[in-house]
Amino acid sequence: MAGFLSDLVQYRKLVLMILVLGIGGTHLSGFQMSVINYTSPYIQQFINQTWLERYGSVLQQETLTFLWSCVVSVYCVGGMLGCLCSGYLAAKYGKKKSLLFNDVVLIIATLLTGFSRRAKSFEMILTGRFLEGIGAGIHMNAHVQYAGEISPKKLRGFVNVTSSVFLALGKAVARILGLRDLLGTEDMWNVLLSFSGLVALIQLLFLPFFPESPAYLLLQKGDKAGCLKAMKQLWGEGNYHTEFDDMMKEKAVTKGTKIMNVLEVLKERSVFPQLSTMLLILLSLQLCGLSAITFYTSEIFRTASVQESIIPYVSLGVSISEIISIIFCSSIIDRFGRRLLLWGGYLLMALILVLLEMSLLLRCRSAPLCRYHTAGYFWPSTVFSTERSVALDQFLWMRYCSVILIFLFIIAYGIGPAGAVISVTTEIFTLSTRSSAFVIGGIVIWLGLTFTGMLFPFAVMLLGPFCFLIFIAVLVISAILIYLFLPETKGKSISEITEEFKTCQFKKKRHQTVEKNSTEEKTFCTRL
Repeated sequence: MAGFLSDLVQYRKLVLMILVLGIGGTHLSGFQMSVINYTSPYIQQFINQTWLERYGSVLQQETLTFLWSCVVSVYCVGGMLGCLCSGYLAAKYGKKKSLLFNDVVLIIATLLTGFSRRAKSFEMILTGRFLEGIGAGIHMNAHVQYAGEISPKKLRGFVNVTSSVFLALGKAVARILGLRDLLGTEDMWNVLLSFSGLVALIQLLFLPFFPESPAYLLLQKGDKAGCLKAMKQLWGEGNYHTEFDDMMKEKAVTKGTKIMNVLEVLKERSVFPQLSTMLLILLSLQLCGLSAITFYTSEIFRTASVQESIIPYVSLGVSISEIISIIFCSSIIDRFGRRLLLWGGYLLMALILVLLEMSLLLRCRSAPLCRYHTAGYFWPSTVFSTERSVALDQFLWMRYCSVILIFLFIIAYGIGPAGAVISVTTEIFTLSTRSSAFVIGGIVIWLGLTFTGMLFPFAVMLLGPFCFLIFIAVLVISAILIYLFLPETKGKSISEITEEFKTCQFKKKRHQTVEKNSTEEKTFCTRL
């Protein structure tokens, strides 16, 4: 740990740039997707009131539900569009200029949402949410690539994980500001929605003082002097021949190869192993059970006899534990590697979900009469007869066991896949394919968010607490596949990682050829 801290002091300019990138990133998916939950009743009331003042009639519930769903879903539509634009912007103008342009878009978006109440226009909220989605799509790809390309090899894992830290921080900030004691009120909801414009402005003011990524300057622009100057500016005085030589090797390998677009990457057979790996870990992250835990958290706290007024603060504790665990992950990822944190984290999360499933089923069994929740699933009733209260008193420890398991699940998620996934996806692609690969990955993430939000409530309705079994299966299968097929990327250059994927592919082809030859020999001998 002492060596890690001394490295941070040595690379203090790099740490300062990471803070500027991260502060600008807290308004992304983490903040914007969380803050909508705390402004939901006020926005719906605002839409209804605006409609009444315009047309003299109250909105029908179906129309109000449709308009609200548009406010929520237009963000994901904008996110997918932003992902499609991010590859072109990053390849054409670089990550730094892409982020600066994106900050301007986000400031415009938050001005629209912030002044929507004064203008009495819910259409401004729709437009603002759409632009915020575009900004999130661009920023998510450009930020991760930028952070990965400005880091020295020995701190690459730490720097890559910081994007996850600030994403979790965005969710925590949304929970804090969304409290009714702060901005989560009928008078301040529009200020809460426009908070992200402040952090975008901070990034817009300070990012111009930092250089473009050294890899982009050398490999894309062919500017050796600019590359070395950027290294010196970010990493201080020192010997960076190893990193520079690695980039020169990558330049030699990709000489004459232009930046590929999405269709070219999809057609390039040599990139298939990396694409398959990226899709595996991104889909497993989408289906790891975090959405289920988030969905059930408040209900589990209620049945654990946590006071209703305290539940938001306990939920805030869950978010803070996620931040702390990801920060811890950033300090150990370069020591233990990405592969171990991924498959080990998934297995640990699966074990915790098994224990949580058992505790929920035992509690339902101890309270045979369950209420049917409005969402459509069974949950142990909080209003019991005397006989059932006595039965549940015997299982009193299970209430608190479920709460503890939720915290443990979030901690396992933060220490394992939350940080390692981003690091792996950044490290397995060359500069010529990285931007387009991130476009593909970003579209998968946004589609996953959209379909998870649409289908998960129905899964809960049909399966109730048994929905955790789906996530347990996904976690176990993902852990096995990652253990078998993902090469370790810790401390390796892009060229070395690419060679490892080629070696794995060669071994697979060779194994298939040997099996084919042995089958032909057996057939020949049988004929003789």
